[in-house]
Amino acid sequence: MSLKFRLNLLITLLSLAFILVVGTISVNDTRVSIRERVEAASRVTVQLLDTVIISSALNPEYGPTDKVLQSFLQSLGYVRSSHIVLYDIRGVMLYTSPASTYKTGVHAPLWFVKLVQPPVETVERRIRYGTLVVSSSAAGSIREAWSGFSQLMLVGLVFFVLLNVLVYALLSHSLKPINRILASINRMEKGDLSTRLPAFKLPEFDRIGHSLNHMAESLAAERQLEENRQLTKLIQTHIEDERRSLARELHDELGQYVTAIKTFAVAIVNKTKGKSPDIAHNAQTIVAAANEIYDGMHNIIRKLRPGALDNLGLAETLRDAVNYWQNLNPQIRFNLSLEGDLDQLGEMLNINVYRIVQEAINNALKHAQASSIEVKLAMEAHVLQLTIKDNGVGMNMAVVDQTQHFGLLGMRERVQGFHGHFSLVSELNLGTAIYINIPQFTHT
Repeated sequence: MSLKFRLNLLITLLSLAFILVVGTISVNDTRVSIRERVEAASRVTVQLLDTVIISSALNPEYGPTDKVLQSFLQSLGYVRSSHIVLYDIRGVMLYTSPASTYKTGVHAPLWFVKLVQPPVETVERRIRYGTLVVSSSAAGSIREAWSGFSQLMLVGLVFFVLLNVLVYALLSHSLKPINRILASINRMEKGDLSTRLPAFKLPEFDRIGHSLNHMAESLAAERQLEENRQLTKLIQTHIEDERRSLARELHDELGQYVTAIKTFAVAIVNKTKGKSPDIAHNAQTIVAAANEIYDGMHNIIRKLRPGALDNLGLAETLRDAVNYWQNLNPQIRFNLSLEGDLDQLGEMLNINVYRIVQEAINNALKHAQASSIEVKLAMEAHVLQLTIKDNGVGMNMAVVDQTQHFGLLGMRERVQGFHGHFSLVSELNLGTAIYINIPQFTHT
């Protein structure tokens, strides 16, 4: 059932209810009016006839009362709202009042007559040589009332029809924008976010149009943002693949060459140690340089791709990394806390969590001037929770533009790529804290 049909049906029912109430009130008023009119007319008629009867009794020279009354009634003719019958002493009808000629062409329906007709009142007078019977008659008043009532109902019917036609036309015109709105919503459901609604004359529809346009723009922006996140995630995946490949080549190729150089240099040292001290010293220098190259290569490999991440998992990799940072920075106290099942997070989440921790700690080491750094990773209530805190100099968040800090921006993008929540809290001289929550459904 459409909205237009419902509204039109509601107006129709209200109109019918209004007409019914008006008709009920009108019928009730008509019934009361007819009753009072008939009663008043009957009383006047009886009083008039009583006067004639008394006058005839007081003046015998006028003749018998029945004849005087018969003559008077014949000259009187029709009496409104009254039916008069005169009988002689033997019960023979001498006179009956003529029927009303008022609106004789009007015929009230039986149901209307039953609703408005008052009870018949009869007054009987015994006179000399006869009987006078006066009965109330509402026939003329009922025809008159029905004439007015039918005209009122006709006007009401015409008004009812016109009202419904006008309401239907008005609703059709006013609700016309709904079809455009529904069509736009259907296109949005099918993925067409370029659809826009025009301005409407009705303020309510205009607000709906503005809201839908704003929603479409927001959805389009969200879709673009999601596409950018997927692209960023793809780029990060390729970068990690390249880093892994480069780390493997460094380890396999360069490592072998450095090992070979070191082996040859050690052999030269052993052969020339006594015979040619200069050559042995130079060879020893080559051994030392090879060791430095080897250590530097492993540091580069660690930065490119921690080998423990593929072999031992995220928890062990973080322990190894924290130990490495602790050895390089003995003046800073590192605290690592790992809770829950962290072995089923998936390769992509593992490497992204590791990169976030790596970036956060590098930022703390460079800028925070902290004496304590805490890292907590936990799986609680199907949510991966990562917290990184330091007690350094902190930042004034009111004046910091996070979009210009590419380290923070990169961490935020990594988290949002997994539909997680990234929060940074920092105060001057009170340190900095990073809170990250990632739902479990994004772990795969």
